[in-house]
Amino acid sequence: MENKVNEKIFKPKIVGFLCNWCSYTGADLAGTSRMKYDESIRVVRVMCSGRVDPTFVLKAFKEGADGVLICGCHPRDCHYHEGNYKCLRRYHLLKKYIIQMGIEPDRLRLEWISASEGAEFAKLVNEFTQKIAELGPSKVKQNIETFS
Repeated sequence: MENKVNEKIFKPKIVGFLCNWCSYTGADLAGTSRMKYDESIRVVRVMCSGRVDPTFVLKAFKEGADGVLICGCHPRDCHYHEGNYKCLRRYHLLKKYIIQMGIEPDRLRLEWISASEGAEFAKLVNEFTQKIAELGPSKVKQNIETFS
């Protein structure tokens, strides 16, 4: 019989880039409504999802994130009119790039969350955390340290 007392349980580290006007407010609604969602997410509030530079995502992986979640306003609801479309274009390019870098594409996700969708935000975080837990720890930071 194996002794599982000393085994370390994997808890994913997820970085969430949330737009100030919708997604961050939706996350705040989830919190103030006392909705339960996994504590593995670390939120970075940005003024607009269109402001999420691809280097932010790559740096998150480099620094040890197991997954990156980008949330913005629903299409046609962007406070800055077209920021979420700019984000969507970058997201598709980033997906292709991380695959070439050897990062599983499921480690990056983009979703639209409005200010009134606290329950949807909580559900999204739980689903994404579960998916990342199934994938296991990201090896990006470990590989960078090995080859540095």
